[in-house]
Amino acid sequence: MDAVPEQAAGAAADAAEAAPGTQLNLDLYPGGCRRLLHLCAQQPLPLLRVEFLRLSTHEDPGLLEATLAQVPWSLLHLRSLVLKGGQNRGPLGACLRGALTTLPAGLSGLAHLAHLDLSFNRLETLPACVLQLHSLAALLLSHNGLSELPEALGSLPALTFLTATHNCLRRLPTALGASSTLQCLDLSENLLDAVPPEIGGLSSLCELNLASNQLRNLPASLAGLRSLRLLVLHSNLLTSVPVGLARLPLLMHLDLRDNQLRDLPPELLDAPFVRLQGNPLGKASPDGRTPPAAPQDPEMPRLFLTSDLDSFSVTPRGCSVTLASGVRLHFPAGAITTPLTIHYRLWLPEPGLVSLGPHDFLLSRVLELQPHSLAFQQAVSLWLRFEPPCARRCRQVVVRTRSDGRWSDLETHVEEEAPKAPDSVSSPPHPHPPQLCLFTPNSPRLWARCRVLHFSWFLVVLRPVSNTCLVPPEGTLLCSSGHPGVKVTFPPGATEEPCHVSMQVVRMAGRELRALLGEPDAAVSPLLCLSQSGPPEFLQPVTVQLPLPPGVSGFSVDRSRLHLLYRAPPTASWDDITAQVALELTHLYARFQVTHFSWYWLWYTTKTCVEGLARKAWARLRLHRVNLIALQRRRDPEQVLLQCLPRNKVDATLRRLLERYRGPEPSDTVEMFEGEKFFAAFERGIDVDADRPDCVDGRICFVFYSHLKNVKEVYVSTTLDREAQAVRGQVSFYRDSVPVDVPPEAEAARQKKSADALWIATLPIKLPRLQGAGGHWQGAGLSLMPLNLGDAETGFLTQSNLLSVAGRLGPDWPTVALHLGVPYRVLQRIRHEFRDDLDGQIRHMLFSWAEGHAGQPGAVELLVKALEQSDRQDVAEEVRAVLELGRHKYQDSIRRTGLAPEDPAGAPALQPSPPAQA
Repeated sequence: MDAVPEQAAGAAADAAEAAPGTQLNLDLYPGGCRRLLHLCAQQPLPLLRVEFLRLSTHEDPGLLEATLAQVPWSLLHLRSLVLKGGQNRGPLGACLRGALTTLPAGLSGLAHLAHLDLSFNRLETLPACVLQLHSLAALLLSHNGLSELPEALGSLPALTFLTATHNCLRRLPTALGASSTLQCLDLSENLLDAVPPEIGGLSSLCELNLASNQLRNLPASLAGLRSLRLLVLHSNLLTSVPVGLARLPLLMHLDLRDNQLRDLPPELLDAPFVRLQGNPLGKASPDGRTPPAAPQDPEMPRLFLTSDLDSFSVTPRGCSVTLASGVRLHFPAGAITTPLTIHYRLWLPEPGLVSLGPHDFLLSRVLELQPHSLAFQQAVSLWLRFEPPCARRCRQVVVRTRSDGRWSDLETHVEEEAPKAPDSVSSPPHPHPPQLCLFTPNSPRLWARCRVLHFSWFLVVLRPVSNTCLVPPEGTLLCSSGHPGVKVTFPPGATEEPCHVSMQVVRMAGRELRALLGEPDAAVSPLLCLSQSGPPEFLQPVTVQLPLPPGVSGFSVDRSRLHLLYRAPPTASWDDITAQVALELTHLYARFQVTHFSWYWLWYTTKTCVEGLARKAWARLRLHRVNLIALQRRRDPEQVLLQCLPRNKVDATLRRLLERYRGPEPSDTVEMFEGEKFFAAFERGIDVDADRPDCVDGRICFVFYSHLKNVKEVYVSTTLDREAQAVRGQVSFYRDSVPVDVPPEAEAARQKKSADALWIATLPIKLPRLQGAGGHWQGAGLSLMPLNLGDAETGFLTQSNLLSVAGRLGPDWPTVALHLGVPYRVLQRIRHEFRDDLDGQIRHMLFSWAEGHAGQPGAVELLVKALEQSDRQDVAEEVRAVLELGRHKYQDSIRRTGLAPEDPAGAPALQPSPPAQA
């Protein structure tokens, strides 16, 4: 909107005059305050009939205060007032708060006001004028700086909805329990450590959210909330809950995750609506120790962050922080000298982002903490949750970080269930080194703990055990902790200055080697990797000892079949150096001397040219065969679980999931190979939930790292689709090209389609028609039949196209709705029904409008025009591009299938309407 304020105000006044009841919406336009000031100065009569006013608070504070003071509040008939920030974002994408700090006293004259939104501002106390709005039904105060709520809030006679999330509330007013009309109360993400017993007087309360506070117990009066349907208490410090919660007649969902509950009444333990993950149920309380993850200092702040936050504040007092992803941090007192804001972000594990060695396996996503350059006065403890890998001998879990342009591994301890208390940070939790643990599929949740003095990127890696030592000029001995018999002896004088040496050993299965070489008695020793930090060569020869390959004895060995191979990264070639070194054989071992380090491998084979065989074997060591299975959830057939797991774990996994999933239906297991990127395409009625962060252009991107528990849950179709008929389709996995070093099995799979096909596997999916489907399902969720919007001349928009448009609208959706002709009362109803779900509001509005205009000529042009009038030219151009692309693709498909002859100009003579597509 480029018009000057006078022109804009005049246009608004003319629109209001032409259509009484038109809503004035200036929240997203630049200079909204100036336009509103000019409009108030003119005092047009239609302004007094406005019922809906939105104004962005991202303005100059003085101008904002002057504007609000000039509005004749007592003369307006407003029913909804939105004075909200959050439309602008910071450098890291976080929503910024507006400049609103108070409200004018004249606001109390709004006798008809039913909805007031003051979210994302800088309010520290609730303005007194709000307490005089006797018609107020919905009050939104999220993302402010409120430290308390006034007692008079409980006396508002019409208040039904109150949300004050992401504030600094430490206590609740006792008079709040006198509100007999309150139905929804959301006080999550605050600092509450207690709830007054008077809250049991909320007789009409249906939803109560107290998540991410500091509650240690709950009043027994909660059992008196007879209308309660939803109770959310996750991420607190609860050690017990009232027994009476199990007897609430309407309770449908009780969330108690991530608390300190060690015991629960049997009624709650067996209830299907209770969620209890993350609690130490059944475990004895540690004697004389602080509960896991609890700060030693009771006054130290403890923060629980949700997924919509990307930053938190730390003071010199220190704090303990739990992120929504399970990452935990502990800042000791004195770690910083001045208050600091920490920003964090979780990255998908893309190959270009992580640093993995040839035999490393990624176990977590990549965590970035900022600022990078700041050095802490004391070490900050960091816990990263990771998925337990498959049982692997001689592997260790380490946290890898980036510093000074290179990646390095930190000293890491593995802890189960919950991080230890800060007073035990300095000592390992086990008598033996915790990194050398073996993991099984039934292992509990695990954390990798480390301590850092500055922030950077962090990830959890499973690597071969690394043994290191400092080699002095006097010489030393380095032994492998996981492979007896692998030793390196440094004689005196091997180095003039002390240098660090590291050793890693990788074992290859004999059965896999024999299958690769086609030789029954072929065998290899463990692969030895040696590196040093000092000079490139030692002054004296260093003796290396390797075990002879299995089945080979030093007394009966055929030396002509024994080969010592050497590889110097980054080259991919293996050199046979058997003739260049003197191999000394004993009954069990082979010894040789070298002057510099690299990779060494002892082979026993009849083959004469070993270099090419070693390269294939080494490539196979890095390539791990897995299976991909698709399982249908029993209780909710709309959900299909896609899981990547090792070949030998398929049967056990199917047995373990038998209670919850129907498997291996609806698809068979498909064999694939890890280390490559696959994409999922869902066809003919099967939709990908576009709200997932890893969903790009309708496809979910799979990045398979070896032994990473990769689980993707895909939501398919809607309830109404399957009430009408069964859903058939397929999920196909394909890639751009097949690498040269992939085994022949993958190449054969690629050749199944054609010589240049990109498809590697296709899983058929069939979801049966829902039983007892007699009519449309009614509920708060969104469930709409597939539709096509448009006509043959202008083009069509499918349901998927409309979902894409809905995902782009954001806070602009009311403006678009008004230009589409949606009545204000309908907007108000949608806001109420989906008050805690912005996406639900947008989708319900757009699809309700589309259903009403399906089959009508000019509907698509009306949508494009509404987008342009709402200053969403970007979405309008995208819709035009979709229409044009659809017309071309449909014409091409007609010509390709021979349904219509081409005229001399090359256009098809017949253009029927395309069928509906999901």
